[in-house]
Order: sequence, then C-alpha cells, then structure tokens
Amino acid sequence: MTIETSPTCQNGSSATAKKGDHEEYQYLSLIRRVLDTGDIRPDRTGTGTIALFAPPSFRFSLLDATLPLLTTKRTFLRGIIEELLWFVHGCTDSKLLSEKGIKIWDGNGSKEFLESRGLGHRREGDLGPVYGFQWRHFGAEYVDCDADYTGQGVDQLRECIKKIKENPTDRRIILSAWNPKDIPQMALPPCHMMCQFYVQLPPQSDPTRKPRLSCLMYQRSADLGLGIPFNIASYALLTHMIAHVTGTEAHELIIQLGDAHVYRDHVEALEEQLKREPRPFPKIRWAREGIVDIEDFKYEDFVVEGYNPHGPIAMKMSV
Repeated sequence: MTIETSPTCQNGSSATAKKGDHEEYQYLSLIRRVLDTGDIRPDRTGTGTIALFAPPSFRFSLLDATLPLLTTKRTFLRGIIEELLWFVHGCTDSKLLSEKGIKIWDGNGSKEFLESRGLGHRREGDLGPVYGFQWRHFGAEYVDCDADYTGQGVDQLRECIKKIKENPTDRRIILSAWNPKDIPQMALPPCHMMCQFYVQLPPQSDPTRKPRLSCLMYQRSADLGLGIPFNIASYALLTHMIAHVTGTEAHELIIQLGDAHVYRDHVEALEEQLKREPRPFPKIRWAREGIVDIEDFKYEDFVVEGYNPHGPIAMKMSV
C-alpha cells in the first residue's frame, strides 16, 4: 500500500473544509451529542460507557474514488486494510494479523480471554467463527482456525458479487456476520453485523455511465473513539473493492448504529479531537490493473492519495 500526502497551504496546514460542509462533521457531531446527552451505562468490559441508541445514520460519498478516512486524527490505515483482507479470505486466526504488527485482535485471542468465554480448549489466536468465516462459509461446522473449509457453507461474499453482476436490482444482496447458532463459539460476537448492497442503474439519458454501487451497514455496538473510524474506512474500502471487480462505481456508504457509545476513559482524548477541523478526504486507486477476483487484492494494491490528517490521539482498547 502507498500513501501519498496532499500538498500543504502556504501557512503550513492543509486546506480545511468550512464547518458543516465536511462529512466528517457527522462523526464529530455524534460524539459531541453522546458526551452531552448520553446515558451512563455499565458494559461487558467493566470500563463503563456513555451511550445513545440509534442515532441518525452516517452517509459518506464514495464518488470520484473518495475514501472517508477520518482526518481529525491519524487512522491506522495499514491495520484497516490488512484486517479487511483477512476477512475477505475467511481467516479467523488473530496471530496472522499479529505477526504483521497488527495487534487489534490480540486481546480477544489471548488464552486468558478465550478461557473467560468458555473457549479454553482453543489455541491462542483462534477466535472461532467470526466475521471472515461467516462471510465465506456461513452455516459450515466450525472446527478450528487451521481447518480447510473449501466448498463448505454459503460463500456470501461471492453470492453478493454474483448478484451485483447478474441481477443488480435484487433486494437480497446481503452479507451477514450475525449467526445466532455460532455466537457461543465466537471470541467476540460481530459488532458490524450485516450490510446490504444497492445498485443504481444508469439513467436512460446517460447509458454510458457505470452502474453505481452503495452499501448500507448496520452496527449493533459502536465504539465511537476507536472502532468507528476503522469501520467507516473498512466498509468504504470493501465497497470500492467490490465495485472494481463488478464493473460498477462506488457511490455511497451509509452506516446505521445501534448502541453508539464512548468509553469513559476516551472522553479526554475525544474532547481534544473535537477541537480539530476536518481536512479533505483522500482518494483510493489501485496499483495494478486487471484485478477481477475479490481474493486477488493484496496490501500493495491499495494506493491512498492526499491523506493529510492531524496527528494520532492515543486511546486504550477495552477488551
């Protein structure tokens, strides 16, 4: 993957959008609303949260290769891409990410955590039938993260791609990670549960325009400080990838949240982030031509141009 930064203005800072114009303000405004009006609630991790239920959905344009990668703090783009490719390949072994320096699943894959979930019979790193398994092998019987599941279960991802190509007005172009039967076997039940794809066909007045692909994602549990910046970028990238292999154009990402929360130990960091003004979103392009299969994407294929965020803000992950 390549990141190409945008040029700075003469005063040394990147051009900023006028307040209210930039789509990142949807995210910042929700954080402000949660901090000001949210309910104080206990949670599974023991950290405690401030939460709202079912806030208005986010809508991010993906046209012109736009990538809604948040700019008010630097986002861990390498981790987002590698995790997404891990999902796409149906992987459930957190050690494969950890070996690449991506530690986001280490806590949930630790022996101590697995034992706390009644999964102590699994080796460290075996997360059970989480996202990638459900995307590629829904309904198959899970053995462990090292088993070969070729041809087993429903390959929902390929089914979605097939429908987009062959029956683009189908109302069942759905990718679901929520499988009640398998939840007891998962180290962590899916937070981003499902998404639906929608293809807007070209108007008769412009038959040369590509069909436009949009994605609506529902997330039952949304960690606004750490998780949501990842999730926005991940599903935007997934939509761009699917658009590329189906000959469509990525159009819009819509995200509907259920329990939208701020962990109480993130409040100070988020107050700092709220003082910052968003900068222009970057663009995504592919380093290689001719990628026709969703599994053919590699980390090096992702070229992100014009990403010039504010600096990172440290936040602790609750496990």
